[in-house]
Amino acid sequence: MSNHETYQAPAADAAKNKAFVEAQKAKGTERYIQRHSLLARITHGVVSISCILLAISGLFVFVPPLVALVGADAVFTIRMSHRVLGCLFILMPVISAILAPKGAWHIIKEDALSKWDSDDKKWMLLFLPYLFLARWLHMPDQHQNKSGQRFADGMLIVLSLLMAVTGVVLTLDNLVLVSLSANAHAVWLLLHDIGFFLITVFGMAHIFLGGGLFQPYKGCAKLMFGDGTVSESSALYHWGHWAREQIESGENIVEKPLA
Repeated sequence: MSNHETYQAPAADAAKNKAFVEAQKAKGTERYIQRHSLLARITHGVVSISCILLAISGLFVFVPPLVALVGADAVFTIRMSHRVLGCLFILMPVISAILAPKGAWHIIKEDALSKWDSDDKKWMLLFLPYLFLARWLHMPDQHQNKSGQRFADGMLIVLSLLMAVTGVVLTLDNLVLVSLSANAHAVWLLLHDIGFFLITVFGMAHIFLGGGLFQPYKGCAKLMFGDGTVSESSALYHWGHWAREQIESGENIVEKPLA
């Protein structure tokens, strides 16, 4: 099945699905799909935690009232930790891409280069109402990443690059390894500040949804901070097209004992 074809399940499949679920219960197992590899989960964990710590430490480096609150000695320590965290934030995705270039290309292809089909467009149009009417609103099936997720991931990638580049330039200027004029320094700092604001907005949305704080996404946090598996029922609810492709291929199916 093409990644961009719209799937319509035949009505007769309902009985087969029910029989399959009953058979799994009788067997005492539940089927899961391996969604994220160990490397992907480690990379996500390191980058997300370093990003949060960078945001916090950045406030105490760049916001004058907070600088005055903690004092010069504390600010120096925080500034050094901010730079170390920045290196971690930059290097971890690079190392991950070197270790798994196919996986890195897959992320770029799925998030940035994939075309949106009618289901993707409809999902985006329904997203805001869905936040308030999730119990009553049916969302269209999605591919491996939802259209909203692809948009948010793309923005986070672009903003992360912006933060990395501006952060490196500002650090080199502070270390007198490059010489920026006062105006140039102000421009780079403004870009860094804009990137901070936007990445915070998208990051909070990512935590709200991906962390399972929004009821329909409850339990999704374990996809990145657990074993990377998702139950077939949850996969079909969130990523219908992708889940059916995985079930049909059987490649990433894992059976676990019923809880």
